[in-house]
Amino acid sequence: MQGDGKTIFLILVFAAVFTAAQAAIGLLTTATEKRKLNQRLRVAEKVDGISALVVELRKQRGLTANGERAGRLQWLSNLIVASGIPYDRRKWLTYVGAATLIGAIGAFAATRNVLALPIGALLGGAGLPIMFLKLAAGRRAKALGFQLPQALEIIVRSLEAGHPVPTAISLVGREMSDPIGSEFGMAADEIAYGATLEQAVERMAERCQHPDVDLFAATVRLQERAGGNLTGLLKLNASTVRDRHKMRLKIKAASAEGRASALILTSAPFVAFGLINLTNPHFYGDVSHQPIVRYGLIGLLGWLVVGNLVMRRMIDMRL
Repeated sequence: MQGDGKTIFLILVFAAVFTAAQAAIGLLTTATEKRKLNQRLRVAEKVDGISALVVELRKQRGLTANGERAGRLQWLSNLIVASGIPYDRRKWLTYVGAATLIGAIGAFAATRNVLALPIGALLGGAGLPIMFLKLAAGRRAKALGFQLPQALEIIVRSLEAGHPVPTAISLVGREMSDPIGSEFGMAADEIAYGATLEQAVERMAERCQHPDVDLFAATVRLQERAGGNLTGLLKLNASTVRDRHKMRLKIKAASAEGRASALILTSAPFVAFGLINLTNPHFYGDVSHQPIVRYGLIGLLGWLVVGNLVMRRMIDMRL
């Protein structure tokens, strides 16, 4: 009886801990989703009026949002807009300065050569931020492509219920999480500020830089100029976007073997070089000062880059 009572007590303790953990995870998940959903709405709470909201949201998007001229840095402005990360000049300069300093210190610590300082500073100050923006833009584009059919279905159901188009677009901005929620919310704010539906959707397509959003903008532009049933067009648009998303997944599955081969073939020389230096430092150390060895390693690195470019062209299938 004593053993049974102890077992029951342990089961009850386990059940209590498990329930508490599930409750904590649920609260954290709900808080995270709410924070994502209200990211744009939080900006609206800090300003008064639609005009101030539109101006504030535009200030956070790209290098040209504050009336500046991007010039040759237009590609960087487009990358910042595609990433969806709010642009703050002071914060960004601070981050770039810190990355430059870390890159220079890391290059000097790895090589013990003063000439490596500018190379490390360039890689840290320019390479890391651009790589981070590209990764953020890729993740955001993937999320946009996944959320767009759901957003179009919400608009279709709202239109079928008798709501006007601006109300249907603003409903997406309120009900869906980022990034599609903020984009449609900004479009709704611009419509309320005085822009036409075609202008607001066109600006949204410029911000998103996604082919499926471009297709949605083309559909709205066609309906605005030629007329027709917008609900039926959006239904067809949502079906097309879903089919394109399925095709992208099929292409990704078909090219998985090639991508895995590229990863293995790229990492294998570096892994082998590191293991050889770790187990037998004199294997390359005794001949590393020879010019033919240095030129040979540089040539092999060049061939590796060329091979990666060729494999990228082979597996980079775009729809």
